[in-house]
Amino acid sequence: MQSIFPFTVKSLRTLLWCNLLLLSAVAGRAQAVTPPPQKGPTVPGDRAVLKGRIAYAPANAPRNIKVAIWATNTLANKPYVWGGGHGTFYDRGYDCSGTISYFLHHAGFLDQPTPSKAFQSYGECGPGKWITIWARNGHVFAYICGLRLDTTGLHQEEGPRWRADYREPRGFSARHPVGM
Repeated sequence: MQSIFPFTVKSLRTLLWCNLLLLSAVAGRAQAVTPPPQKGPTVPGDRAVLKGRIAYAPANAPRNIKVAIWATNTLANKPYVWGGGHGTFYDRGYDCSGTISYFLHHAGFLDQPTPSKAFQSYGECGPGKWITIWARNGHVFAYICGLRLDTTGLHQEEGPRWRADYREPRGFSARHPVGM
């Protein structure tokens, strides 16, 4: 009996530890997977406006585009992380395709994160009215209601950000979600 007792205590301790880890993982996931904001800043017209790091959605944009813009505003202080946003839409940081995947997911156009190369054949060919995705092997960015969503900037730090400056799309394929 004495030889079994330490084993039982050790097993019980291990079981409690595993349950604690599982509960923290579930609690962390529940916290990270919050629904997108249903309200946010808007401006009149068809074009978004950047104020600081926050994009103001155009009032004339479809509701799902506005919701996705407001949701993507939450990435403004996240770091660039290679592969970030690939395993889950809710990550500690994002790379280019993780950022675009995040936006498209919150707009209702994407069920799982997508790598940059796959965006070369995403949706329909050519620029869209509200969203144009510019993709090539190794990088992707988008113009959404006139603002660039990208992880690289000319004079700003890297990371998932809205950007007001222009980026030359030479060498990229233009795509857009069906109907957008």
